[in-house]
Amino acid sequence: MKKNHTVKNNIEFNNIIKSGICLKNKYFVLYYQNNDLNKYRFGISVPKKVCNAVNRNKLKRQIRNILHNHQNIYSNTKDYIIIIRKSCLMENFHILEDNLINLIKKVN
Repeated sequence: MKKNHTVKNNIEFNNIIKSGICLKNKYFVLYYQNNDLNKYRFGISVPKKVCNAVNRNKLKRQIRNILHNHQNIYSNTKDYIIIIRKSCLMENFHILEDNLINLIKKVN
């Protein structure tokens, strides 16, 4: 995932969470909203209560890898915010991948 496909501005991040549509499952909370940029953008968040910094960064790397491997399933005109829940720590990569892909497919 390229750097221009990420939501980094805190104001935009909070705006998508407040005014976007929410989907949830056991492992993730997904907020999405249309944008006018003609490109998709992702923001990934792992709360500090979930784990320490090493594991938070590991989870974010795994999510970015999933998004990179499945670029054909999401819309080019949406902003997505993925919030990772604590239950992700106990599961392996393939279960997380299946759950995240199913959640993104529900958007489309």
